[in-house]
Amino acid sequence: MAAGNGGQIWKAHGAMALVQLAYGGYHVITKVALNVGMNEIVFCLYRDLLAIWILASVAYFSEKRSRLPLNKRLLLSFFILGLTGIFGCQLLFLIGLGYTNPAYAAALQPAIPVFTFILAVLMGTETAKLLTVEGQSKVGGTIVCVSGAILMAVFRGPVVFGDGTLDFTAQIEISTKVQPEPAGWLMSSFLELGFDNWHLGVLCLIGNCMCMAAYLALQAPLLEKYPANLSLTAYSYLFGILLMIGTSFFVTNGSTNWYLTQSELVAVCYAGIVASALNYGLMTWSNKVLGPALVALYNPLQPAASTILSSVFLGSPIYLGSVLGGLLIIAGLYLVTWASYREKQAATGTISHDPRITDPLIPYEIGHISSIPSSSMPKISD
Repeated sequence: MAAGNGGQIWKAHGAMALVQLAYGGYHVITKVALNVGMNEIVFCLYRDLLAIWILASVAYFSEKRSRLPLNKRLLLSFFILGLTGIFGCQLLFLIGLGYTNPAYAAALQPAIPVFTFILAVLMGTETAKLLTVEGQSKVGGTIVCVSGAILMAVFRGPVVFGDGTLDFTAQIEISTKVQPEPAGWLMSSFLELGFDNWHLGVLCLIGNCMCMAAYLALQAPLLEKYPANLSLTAYSYLFGILLMIGTSFFVTNGSTNWYLTQSELVAVCYAGIVASALNYGLMTWSNKVLGPALVALYNPLQPAASTILSSVFLGSPIYLGSVLGGLLIIAGLYLVTWASYREKQAATGTISHDPRITDPLIPYEIGHISSIPSSSMPKISD
């Protein structure tokens, strides 16, 4: 995990919570735009073009001194990040969502922290000492957090807040709308191999989770060599957009509407400025401070934020499953954050790495640990 002082660590935690809240707003704002028949590829391309314009402009002026000269190795790394985190992640999710349903797509998204944790451990950017309390807390917290997100996706239960009839009516209206097929050309190729729509959608959603996990896991060690966070994100977006433009020639035709209505323009602006430029910039910086596994573990907060904002702005009801799942997500995040805090303190020698010793996540005064009276310290006998 990348090093960072206490202030940076708490700022990174706050930034990741803000990122998931912004993604919750993104779901609410773009819900209408995508449900009225706007082409997903067109929406995604406009969003990414706006995002790279912001990222490149800010990075050019703010990171002149920290930006390193490019070489073939860096360009290859940026291409891989653009291929996985921008192009592959977005396109595979759109295809998977089109061939399955939103509930199944949401149920698979919590796999991102699991894939990220495995990749980060294999790459050495994260540690998992299963014989220690910290290691067990990391694994257990990840399982609890993912379980909470899955519970929110597959279990509703009774309505706790709001009117459930409004949600039922909205689902009927959405199901009657015709959604544009994002990748008919891809489907025809896989039909020859014996795949049907549903299985292709499942494979694409799994690929989406693996792409995002690879993006976070591969980005962490690169940030140590290339400290310009915004420039790294902008270069990743550049390669992702180039791939997206090439794909748009295959998945769109003359009937595709490239013009935006006023509501669609608002959705694109929010997606490009907040959900892409701001969120990816914050994720890159937080990845440098917290490490890929902990950053990915904030993804399950996204459906919780979306549920709350949908209830406030759209009048959608909140179900018991959302409440229980949200509590599990918070508990899992606390466990993993506490374990990471303990490991950092043990690495710096501030505390003894004894599995039997347990400290709260937020101690009373960290700076006064060394001033504990000697009489209160346990005596060690030979």
